[in-house]
Amino acid sequence: MLLHLDPANKTAFILSIPRDLFLPIPGTYNANRVDSALNAGPQRLVQTIEDDLGIPINHYVELNFDTFQNVVNALGGLDMYFPDPVKDAYSGLNITTPGCQHLNGTQALAVVRARHMYYYQNGQWNYDPTGDLGRIKRDHEFLRILASQVRQRGLSNPLTANAIVGSVLPDLKVDSGFSLSDMVHLVLTFHSVNPASIPTDTLSVVIDPNSYYYKGANYGDVVFPAQPFDQQTIDQFLGLSAPPGSGISPSSVSVQVLNGTGTPGQAAQTASQLQALGFNVSGTGNSTPVGPVFNETTIYYPKGEIAQAELLESKLGGQVIIGEAPPGAGTNLTLVTGTTFTVASPSSGSSASSTSSTSSSTSGSGSSSASPGQPSYTGPAATEPVTPLPSFDPRSCAANGKAGP
Repeated sequence: MLLHLDPANKTAFILSIPRDLFLPIPGTYNANRVDSALNAGPQRLVQTIEDDLGIPINHYVELNFDTFQNVVNALGGLDMYFPDPVKDAYSGLNITTPGCQHLNGTQALAVVRARHMYYYQNGQWNYDPTGDLGRIKRDHEFLRILASQVRQRGLSNPLTANAIVGSVLPDLKVDSGFSLSDMVHLVLTFHSVNPASIPTDTLSVVIDPNSYYYKGANYGDVVFPAQPFDQQTIDQFLGLSAPPGSGISPSSVSVQVLNGTGTPGQAAQTASQLQALGFNVSGTGNSTPVGPVFNETTIYYPKGEIAQAELLESKLGGQVIIGEAPPGAGTNLTLVTGTTFTVASPSSGSSASSTSSTSSSTSGSGSSSASPGQPSYTGPAATEPVTPLPSFDPRSCAANGKAGP
């Protein structure tokens, strides 16, 4: 979960990255779930987000299960309204009575971890099939409620802000440059922000309904990126007025195109389309397919050339991702074609679709026709970055006219 704080406008924005998003992991020369990057420590996760999504990270905060419970308890717990009974045997969630409930740290942890949840409606238990994406939505709502309750304690007072931050700091794992005074300064700067009005988005993804095989290994359930929706969401999250790479001429970008699916003529066709957009194609070739059924389209870039990769990515639609190339890979970008993607047309808003073995459909978000020079989306339906809270999910007690438990 990423938090963008803009001191110039006194605004905040939260963006979640689904834990199962499959992308290149720096230093491994392989792809995996973004969640797996944390196995090598916080810096590897930060580097993955910066290298693959182009989002700069200034600070890092981590809580484990125990420290999360301690923080919630230190803040006095929180009140949440449950429209229906809900349970999750994996997380320990078990709310048997609808209404406003006061949650301690243990109960709050069960809420934010729930991704195998059942809810009771119409005389029966129903399964919530949204999994991790449903959990993300509940976590966004949880943070709004917790922040609103903490804000009521008067965060404009430096002594109060220092006491609140000081009470939770022992349970936070943070980067070496993030001090207590830095945190208090942020609290005082943004104390007037209404948590209920903070936008919360989730990167659009394509859900693989089958176990995903990558380089001969079964990775189970994963999700894939959805361009151009993801970049549009990231641009909005960062408050960018111009998309990344927009100041670079395609003619200054050299690209090698490799066929990553074995589809006859795919590299040559893609190279021709990129040349029509003004890119300098240095050559074509083949790359061993990483999976038997589905492959992402991946742009590998030399260290320091992420803006060039982002420019190329902005001309592609579908399951497309970027990643830093291993040392010694050369000075050009390398585009390894995947199963389903489009290349923007230079002459109209339509996109010339590369050879694809996947049926085409669109996401409801941004599914209008593409602007000239921009790609359209193709591939399985992508999730929305913002969706309403389901009727059975917990929410603010105040939003339901309840003052407390």
